[in-house]
Amino acid sequence: MRLSRRGLLRAGLAGTAATALGGLASGCAVPTGSTGRNMVLWYWSGGLSDTVVKNARARYDGSVDLQPIQIGGQYRSKLITTITGRAHIPDIAGLKGEDMAAYLPNADQFIDLRTLGAEKYKSQYLSWKWDQGIADDGTMVGFPIDCGPVAHFYQYEVFREAGLPYEPDDVSKELDTWEKFFAAGEQLKKRIPGTDLLTDVNSVFENVVQQGAKRYVDKDQHFIGDQEHVRDAWALAVEAKRRGIVSNLVSGTPDQLSAKESGKLPSELGASWATFDIKNGVPKTKGRYRIAQMPVRPSNNGGSFLSITKACREPEQAFEMITWMLNAANQAQGYVDAGLFPSTPASYDLGQLQEPDDFFGGQVTTDIFGPAAQKIVVAYNSPFDVALGQPVKDEIKNVGVLGKDPEKAWSDAMSKCRRIAKHLGVSY
Repeated sequence: MRLSRRGLLRAGLAGTAATALGGLASGCAVPTGSTGRNMVLWYWSGGLSDTVVKNARARYDGSVDLQPIQIGGQYRSKLITTITGRAHIPDIAGLKGEDMAAYLPNADQFIDLRTLGAEKYKSQYLSWKWDQGIADDGTMVGFPIDCGPVAHFYQYEVFREAGLPYEPDDVSKELDTWEKFFAAGEQLKKRIPGTDLLTDVNSVFENVVQQGAKRYVDKDQHFIGDQEHVRDAWALAVEAKRRGIVSNLVSGTPDQLSAKESGKLPSELGASWATFDIKNGVPKTKGRYRIAQMPVRPSNNGGSFLSITKACREPEQAFEMITWMLNAANQAQGYVDAGLFPSTPASYDLGQLQEPDDFFGGQVTTDIFGPAAQKIVVAYNSPFDVALGQPVKDEIKNVGVLGKDPEKAWSDAMSKCRRIAKHLGVSY
Protein backbone atom coordinates (compact mmCIF):
# COMPACT_ATOMS: atom_id res chain seq x y z
CA MET A 1 0.00 0.00 0.00
CA ARG A 2 1.33 3.42 -0.91
CA LEU A 3 1.32 6.28 1.51
CA SER A 4 -1.86 8.04 0.51
CA ARG A 5 -2.55 11.73 0.99
CA ARG A 6 -5.18 10.77 3.58
CA GLY A 7 -2.65 8.58 5.36
CA LEU A 8 -0.19 11.43 5.47
CA LEU A 9 -2.81 13.86 6.69
CA ARG A 10 -4.02 11.56 9.45
CA ALA A 11 -0.43 11.21 10.66
CA GLY A 12 -0.04 14.96 10.67
CA LEU A 13 2.40 14.90 7.78
CA ALA A 14 0.62 16.39 4.82
CA GLY A 15 1.94 19.90 5.30
CA THR A 16 5.53 18.88 5.79
CA ALA A 17 5.43 16.46 2.89
CA ALA A 18 4.11 19.17 0.60
CA THR A 19 6.82 21.54 1.77
CA ALA A 20 9.48 18.95 1.12
CA LEU A 21 8.09 18.20 -2.32
CA GLY A 22 8.33 21.87 -3.19
CA GLY A 23 11.93 21.95 -2.00
CA LEU A 24 12.85 18.91 -4.05
CA ALA A 25 11.19 20.27 -7.16
CA SER A 26 13.20 23.46 -6.87
CA GLY A 27 16.48 21.67 -7.39
CA CYS A 28 17.39 19.82 -4.19
CA ALA A 29 19.84 17.09 -5.20
CA VAL A 30 18.54 13.71 -4.08
CA PRO A 31 20.83 10.67 -4.51
CA THR A 32 19.62 7.70 -6.50
CA GLY A 33 18.85 4.42 -4.78
CA SER A 34 20.73 1.14 -4.81
CA THR A 35 22.06 -0.09 -8.12
CA GLY A 36 24.04 -3.30 -8.04
CA ARG A 37 26.61 -3.12 -5.24
CA ASN A 38 25.59 0.36 -4.09
CA MET A 39 23.91 0.70 -0.68
CA VAL A 40 22.51 4.16 0.02
CA LEU A 41 22.15 5.26 3.64
CA TRP A 42 20.17 8.34 4.60
CA TYR A 43 20.58 10.03 7.96
CA TRP A 44 20.98 13.54 9.39
CA SER A 45 23.92 15.41 10.85
CA GLY A 46 24.66 13.92 14.27
CA GLY A 47 22.29 11.00 13.70
CA LEU A 48 25.14 8.48 13.60
CA SER A 49 28.77 8.48 14.64
CA ASP A 50 30.97 9.68 11.77
CA THR A 51 33.65 7.27 12.97
CA VAL A 52 31.29 4.30 12.87
CA VAL A 53 29.97 5.19 9.41
CA LYS A 54 33.53 5.56 8.12
CA ASN A 55 34.50 2.20 9.63
CA ALA A 56 31.41 0.55 8.15
CA ARG A 57 32.35 1.73 4.68
CA ALA A 58 35.81 0.23 5.11
CA ARG A 59 34.55 -2.99 6.71
CA TYR A 60 32.11 -3.81 3.91
CA ASP A 61 34.08 -2.36 1.01
CA GLY A 62 34.69 -5.76 -0.54
CA SER A 63 31.03 -6.69 -0.73
CA VAL A 64 29.08 -3.46 -1.06
CA ASP A 65 29.65 0.23 -1.74
CA LEU A 66 28.03 1.99 1.21
CA GLN A 67 27.03 5.52 0.24
CA PRO A 68 26.15 7.50 3.38
CA ILE A 69 24.24 10.71 2.71
CA GLN A 70 23.47 13.31 5.36
CA ILE A 71 20.12 14.88 4.48
CA GLY A 72 19.67 18.44 5.69
CA GLY A 73 16.51 20.42 6.33
CA GLN A 74 13.18 18.67 6.86
CA TYR A 75 14.45 15.11 6.97
CA ARG A 76 11.12 13.39 7.63
CA SER A 77 9.40 15.28 4.83
CA LYS A 78 12.10 14.42 2.31
CA LEU A 79 12.05 10.74 3.20
CA ILE A 80 8.26 10.57 2.98
CA THR A 81 8.36 12.39 -0.37
CA THR A 82 10.77 9.85 -1.84
CA ILE A 83 8.64 6.95 -0.59
CA THR A 84 5.38 8.38 -1.93
CA GLY A 85 7.08 9.21 -5.22
CA ARG A 86 8.65 5.77 -5.47
CA ALA A 87 11.93 7.24 -6.66
CA HIS A 88 15.36 7.90 -5.14
CA ILE A 89 14.46 5.82 -2.09
CA PRO A 90 17.46 4.97 0.13
CA ASP A 91 18.19 1.37 1.05
CA ILE A 92 18.76 2.17 4.72
CA ALA A 93 17.01 5.14 6.33
CA GLY A 94 17.36 6.72 9.73
CA LEU A 95 14.07 7.40 11.52
CA LYS A 96 14.04 10.05 14.22
CA GLY A 97 12.51 8.90 17.47
CA GLU A 98 10.07 11.80 17.72
CA ASP A 99 8.74 10.86 14.26
CA MET A 100 8.53 7.12 14.81
CA ALA A 101 4.82 7.05 15.53
CA ALA A 102 4.20 8.65 12.14
CA TYR A 103 6.11 5.91 10.31
CA LEU A 104 4.63 2.91 12.11
CA PRO A 105 1.15 3.08 10.49
CA ASN A 106 2.96 2.76 7.15
CA ALA A 107 5.05 -0.23 8.17
CA ASP A 108 4.43 -1.88 4.82
CA GLN A 109 6.87 0.59 3.24
CA PHE A 110 9.71 -0.98 5.24
CA ILE A 111 11.21 -4.45 5.56
CA ASP A 112 9.97 -6.27 8.66
CA LEU A 113 13.27 -6.71 10.47
CA ARG A 114 11.95 -9.85 12.16
CA THR A 115 12.16 -11.61 8.79
CA LEU A 116 15.89 -10.91 8.78
CA GLY A 117 16.52 -12.39 12.22
CA ALA A 118 16.15 -9.32 14.44
CA GLU A 119 14.67 -11.27 17.36
CA LYS A 120 17.99 -12.89 18.20
CA TYR A 121 19.42 -9.43 19.00
CA LYS A 122 16.53 -8.29 21.20
CA SER A 123 18.13 -9.21 24.54
CA GLN A 124 21.07 -6.90 23.78
CA TYR A 125 18.88 -3.77 23.70
CA LEU A 126 16.73 -1.84 26.14
CA SER A 127 13.35 -3.56 25.96
CA TRP A 128 11.31 -0.34 25.97
CA LYS A 129 13.46 1.11 23.18
CA TRP A 130 13.17 -2.06 21.12
CA ASP A 131 9.38 -1.96 21.43
CA GLN A 132 9.21 1.64 20.15
CA GLY A 133 10.30 0.43 16.72
CA ILE A 134 7.45 -2.08 16.41
CA ALA A 135 4.11 -1.33 14.74
CA ASP A 136 0.74 -2.38 16.17
CA ASP A 137 0.64 -5.40 13.85
CA GLY A 138 4.01 -6.63 15.17
CA THR A 139 6.09 -5.47 12.21
CA MET A 140 9.54 -4.32 13.32
CA VAL A 141 10.23 -1.12 11.39
CA GLY A 142 13.18 0.36 13.28
CA PHE A 143 16.36 -1.03 14.84
CA PRO A 144 17.42 1.03 17.90
CA ILE A 145 20.22 3.57 17.61
CA ASP A 146 20.18 5.63 20.81
CA CYS A 147 17.98 6.88 23.61
CA GLY A 148 17.73 10.10 25.65
CA PRO A 149 17.40 9.44 29.40
CA VAL A 150 16.71 12.68 31.26
CA ALA A 151 18.68 13.74 34.36
CA HIS A 152 19.17 16.79 36.58
CA PHE A 153 22.06 19.05 35.56
CA TYR A 154 23.08 21.52 38.25
CA GLN A 155 25.96 23.81 39.20
CA TYR A 156 27.82 22.42 42.19
CA GLU A 157 29.07 25.64 43.80
CA VAL A 158 25.76 27.47 43.38
CA PHE A 159 23.87 24.67 45.11
CA ARG A 160 26.43 24.61 47.92
CA GLU A 161 26.22 28.38 48.37
CA ALA A 162 22.43 28.08 48.59
CA GLY A 163 22.70 25.49 51.36
CA LEU A 164 21.32 22.74 49.14
CA PRO A 165 22.71 19.23 48.73
CA TYR A 166 25.48 19.50 46.18
CA GLU A 167 27.13 16.10 45.76
CA PRO A 168 25.41 14.11 42.95
CA ASP A 169 24.37 11.21 45.18
CA ASP A 170 22.94 13.61 47.77
CA VAL A 171 21.05 15.64 45.17
CA SER A 172 19.57 12.43 43.76
CA LYS A 173 18.47 11.21 47.19
CA GLU A 174 17.29 14.48 48.74
CA LEU A 175 15.50 15.97 45.71
CA ASP A 176 13.72 12.77 44.73
CA THR A 177 10.16 14.16 44.64
CA TRP A 178 8.70 17.13 42.83
CA GLU A 179 7.80 18.74 46.17
CA LYS A 180 11.39 18.52 47.40
CA PHE A 181 12.62 19.73 44.01
CA PHE A 182 10.32 22.77 44.11
CA ALA A 183 11.27 23.50 47.73
CA ALA A 184 14.92 23.47 46.67
CA GLY A 185 14.05 26.03 44.00
CA GLU A 186 12.44 28.28 46.59
CA GLN A 187 15.46 28.01 48.87
CA LEU A 188 17.81 28.72 45.96
CA LYS A 189 15.92 31.91 45.08
CA LYS A 190 15.79 33.03 48.73
CA ARG A 191 19.49 32.44 49.44
CA ILE A 192 20.76 33.76 46.08
CA PRO A 193 18.33 36.43 44.79
CA GLY A 194 17.91 36.55 41.04
CA THR A 195 18.43 32.84 40.50
CA ASP A 196 15.90 30.38 39.07
CA LEU A 197 15.88 26.60 39.29
CA LEU A 198 14.45 26.02 35.79
CA THR A 199 14.09 27.95 32.55
CA ASP A 200 10.34 27.41 32.07
CA VAL A 201 7.25 25.47 33.13
CA ASN A 202 7.36 23.31 30.01
CA SER A 203 10.35 21.40 31.36
CA VAL A 204 8.19 20.35 34.31
CA PHE A 205 5.08 19.57 32.28
CA GLU A 206 6.74 17.59 29.51
CA ASN A 207 9.00 15.58 31.81
CA VAL A 208 6.15 14.63 34.14
CA VAL A 209 4.11 13.40 31.16
CA GLN A 210 7.14 11.52 29.84
CA GLN A 211 7.63 9.82 33.21
CA GLY A 212 4.32 8.00 32.86
CA ALA A 213 2.94 5.12 30.84
CA LYS A 214 0.34 7.15 28.92
CA ARG A 215 0.45 10.11 26.53
CA TYR A 216 -2.41 11.72 24.57
CA VAL A 217 -3.98 8.92 22.49
CA ASP A 218 -4.41 5.23 23.38
CA LYS A 219 -4.24 2.15 21.17
CA ASP A 220 -7.95 2.35 20.46
CA GLN A 221 -7.54 5.89 19.08
CA HIS A 222 -9.24 7.55 22.02
CA PHE A 223 -8.03 10.97 23.17
CA ILE A 224 -6.76 10.63 26.75
CA GLY A 225 -5.02 14.00 27.07
CA ASP A 226 -7.76 15.18 29.42
CA GLN A 227 -7.11 12.42 31.92
CA GLU A 228 -5.38 12.44 35.30
CA HIS A 229 -1.84 11.80 34.03
CA VAL A 230 -1.89 15.00 31.93
CA ARG A 231 -3.89 16.99 34.49
CA ASP A 232 -1.32 16.13 37.18
CA ALA A 233 1.55 17.23 34.93
CA TRP A 234 -0.33 20.46 34.19
CA ALA A 235 -0.93 21.09 37.91
CA LEU A 236 2.76 20.59 38.73
CA ALA A 237 3.81 22.98 35.97
CA VAL A 238 1.36 25.60 37.26
CA GLU A 239 2.72 25.03 40.78
CA ALA A 240 6.26 25.66 39.56
CA LYS A 241 5.11 29.00 38.17
CA ARG A 242 3.20 29.90 41.34
CA ARG A 243 6.19 29.18 43.54
CA GLY A 244 8.45 31.35 41.41
CA ILE A 245 11.12 28.79 40.60
CA VAL A 246 11.08 29.27 36.81
CA SER A 247 12.55 32.11 34.78
CA ASN A 248 11.03 34.26 32.04
CA LEU A 249 13.77 33.23 29.62
CA VAL A 250 13.40 31.26 26.40
CA SER A 251 15.46 28.11 25.93
CA GLY A 252 18.37 28.40 23.55
CA THR A 253 18.48 32.21 23.48
CA PRO A 254 21.59 34.28 24.26
CA ASP A 255 19.91 35.51 27.46
CA GLN A 256 19.39 31.96 28.68
CA LEU A 257 22.98 30.98 27.90
CA SER A 258 24.20 34.10 29.67
CA ALA A 259 22.14 33.17 32.74
CA LYS A 260 23.65 29.69 32.75
CA GLU A 261 27.15 31.07 32.46
CA SER A 262 26.66 33.55 35.31
CA GLY A 263 25.06 30.94 37.57
CA LYS A 264 21.66 32.67 37.59
CA LEU A 265 20.17 29.60 35.93
CA PRO A 266 22.17 26.82 37.57
CA SER A 267 19.83 23.89 37.05
CA GLU A 268 17.96 22.11 34.26
CA LEU A 269 16.33 18.81 33.41
CA GLY A 270 17.98 17.55 30.26
CA ALA A 271 18.52 14.41 28.23
CA SER A 272 21.89 12.71 27.90
CA TRP A 273 22.61 14.68 24.72
CA ALA A 274 22.38 17.91 26.75
CA THR A 275 25.92 17.17 27.94
CA PHE A 276 27.08 18.26 24.50
CA ASP A 277 24.68 21.22 24.40
CA ILE A 278 26.08 22.55 27.67
CA LYS A 279 29.68 22.00 26.62
CA ASN A 280 29.13 23.81 23.33
CA GLY A 281 26.69 26.46 24.57
CA VAL A 282 28.43 27.55 27.77
CA PRO A 283 32.03 26.27 27.56
CA LYS A 284 33.17 28.63 30.32
CA THR A 285 31.19 26.57 32.84
CA LYS A 286 33.66 23.69 32.56
CA GLY A 287 34.02 21.98 35.91
CA ARG A 288 31.00 23.70 37.44
CA TYR A 289 28.22 21.29 36.47
CA ARG A 290 27.31 17.92 37.96
CA ILE A 291 24.56 15.48 37.04
CA ALA A 292 22.05 13.78 39.34
CA GLN A 293 18.92 11.71 38.87
CA MET A 294 15.71 13.64 38.20
CA PRO A 295 12.81 13.63 40.70
CA VAL A 296 10.56 10.55 41.01
CA ARG A 297 11.86 8.55 38.05
CA PRO A 298 13.64 9.19 34.75
CA SER A 299 11.92 10.19 31.55
CA ASN A 300 13.20 9.91 27.99
CA ASN A 301 13.68 12.59 25.36
CA GLY A 302 14.99 11.51 21.97
CA GLY A 303 16.58 8.46 20.41
CA SER A 304 16.33 7.18 16.86
CA PHE A 305 16.34 4.08 14.64
CA LEU A 306 17.64 2.62 11.41
CA SER A 307 15.23 0.99 8.97
CA ILE A 308 15.46 -0.89 5.69
CA THR A 309 13.08 0.29 2.99
CA LYS A 310 11.21 -1.97 0.59
CA ALA A 311 13.35 -0.46 -2.19
CA CYS A 312 16.45 -2.19 -0.84
CA ARG A 313 17.70 -4.86 -3.22
CA GLU A 314 19.96 -6.57 -0.68
CA PRO A 315 18.09 -6.49 2.66
CA GLU A 316 20.19 -9.26 4.24
CA GLN A 317 23.37 -7.29 3.54
CA ALA A 318 21.75 -4.09 4.80
CA PHE A 319 20.66 -5.80 8.01
CA GLU A 320 24.14 -7.18 8.64
CA MET A 321 25.53 -3.66 8.29
CA ILE A 322 22.91 -2.19 10.65
CA THR A 323 23.51 -4.75 13.38
CA TRP A 324 27.26 -4.14 13.18
CA MET A 325 26.97 -0.35 13.22
CA LEU A 326 24.62 -0.52 16.20
CA ASN A 327 26.43 -3.11 18.33
CA ALA A 328 27.54 -2.24 21.87
CA ALA A 329 31.06 -1.12 20.95
CA ASN A 330 29.91 1.11 18.12
CA GLN A 331 27.10 2.60 20.19
CA ALA A 332 29.70 3.54 22.81
CA GLN A 333 31.62 5.29 20.03
CA GLY A 334 28.41 7.07 19.06
CA TYR A 335 28.13 8.57 22.54
CA VAL A 336 31.76 9.73 22.47
CA ASP A 337 31.40 11.25 19.00
CA ALA A 338 27.87 12.67 18.99
CA GLY A 339 26.22 12.27 22.39
CA LEU A 340 24.08 9.36 21.18
CA PHE A 341 23.43 7.52 24.43
CA PRO A 342 23.50 3.75 23.77
CA SER A 343 20.39 1.61 23.68
CA THR A 344 22.72 -1.34 24.42
CA PRO A 345 23.31 -1.73 28.21
CA ALA A 346 26.54 -3.65 27.54
CA SER A 347 28.02 -0.36 26.33
CA TYR A 348 27.76 1.28 29.75
CA ASP A 349 30.66 -0.64 31.28
CA LEU A 350 33.01 -0.22 28.34
CA GLY A 351 36.14 1.86 28.87
CA GLN A 352 35.02 4.68 26.58
CA LEU A 353 31.93 5.30 28.70
CA GLN A 354 33.68 4.94 32.05
CA GLU A 355 36.07 7.83 31.52
CA PRO A 356 35.73 10.69 34.04
CA ASP A 357 34.48 13.85 32.33
CA ASP A 358 36.47 16.92 33.36
CA PHE A 359 33.69 19.23 32.20
CA PHE A 360 31.44 17.67 34.84
CA GLY A 361 34.03 17.78 37.60
CA GLY A 362 35.44 14.35 36.82
CA GLN A 363 32.06 12.66 37.10
CA VAL A 364 31.42 9.49 35.09
CA THR A 365 28.19 10.62 33.45
CA THR A 366 27.27 7.11 32.34
CA ASP A 367 26.79 6.21 36.01
CA ILE A 368 23.75 8.52 35.97
CA PHE A 369 22.39 7.98 32.46
CA GLY A 370 22.92 4.19 32.37
CA PRO A 371 20.65 3.34 35.32
CA ALA A 372 18.17 6.00 34.16
CA ALA A 373 17.92 4.46 30.69
CA GLN A 374 17.03 1.10 32.20
CA LYS A 375 14.15 2.54 34.28
CA ILE A 376 12.18 4.28 31.50
CA VAL A 377 8.47 3.49 31.60
CA VAL A 378 7.03 2.20 28.32
CA ALA A 379 4.20 4.25 26.79
CA TYR A 380 2.09 3.66 23.69
CA ASN A 381 3.42 5.75 20.83
CA SER A 382 0.45 7.03 18.80
CA PRO A 383 0.84 8.75 15.42
CA PHE A 384 -1.60 11.38 16.73
CA ASP A 385 0.28 12.23 19.91
CA VAL A 386 2.20 15.13 18.37
CA ALA A 387 -0.88 16.83 16.93
CA LEU A 388 -2.97 16.36 20.06
CA GLY A 389 -0.23 17.13 22.54
CA GLN A 390 0.82 20.42 20.95
CA PRO A 391 -2.21 22.52 22.04
CA VAL A 392 -1.62 21.47 25.66
CA LYS A 393 2.08 22.32 25.43
CA ASP A 394 1.28 25.67 23.80
CA GLU A 395 -1.20 26.62 26.48
CA ILE A 396 1.00 25.66 29.45
CA LYS A 397 3.67 27.81 27.84
CA ASN A 398 1.16 30.68 27.74
CA VAL A 399 0.66 30.18 31.47
CA GLY A 400 4.39 30.27 32.12
CA VAL A 401 5.46 33.05 29.77
CA LEU A 402 2.37 35.26 29.41
CA GLY A 403 0.79 34.64 32.80
CA LYS A 404 -2.43 33.34 31.26
CA ASP A 405 -5.02 32.09 33.73
CA PRO A 406 -4.39 28.31 34.09
CA GLU A 407 -8.09 27.38 34.03
CA LYS A 408 -8.69 29.42 30.88
CA ALA A 409 -5.56 27.97 29.30
CA TRP A 410 -6.67 24.40 30.07
CA SER A 411 -10.13 25.06 28.65
CA ASP A 412 -8.64 26.54 25.47
CA ALA A 413 -6.27 23.59 25.11
CA MET A 414 -9.12 21.08 25.39
CA SER A 415 -11.22 22.99 22.85
CA LYS A 416 -8.37 22.87 20.35
CA CYS A 417 -7.82 19.18 21.05
CA ARG A 418 -11.49 18.43 20.39
CA ARG A 419 -11.32 20.12 16.99
CA ILE A 420 -8.09 18.35 16.04
CA ALA A 421 -9.33 14.98 17.27
CA LYS A 422 -12.47 15.28 15.16
CA HIS A 423 -10.37 16.19 12.11
CA LEU A 424 -8.05 13.21 12.64
CA GLY A 425 -10.82 10.71 13.36
CA VAL A 426 -9.77 10.25 16.98
CA SER A 427 -12.64 9.74 19.42
CA TYR A 428 -12.84 12.28 22.21
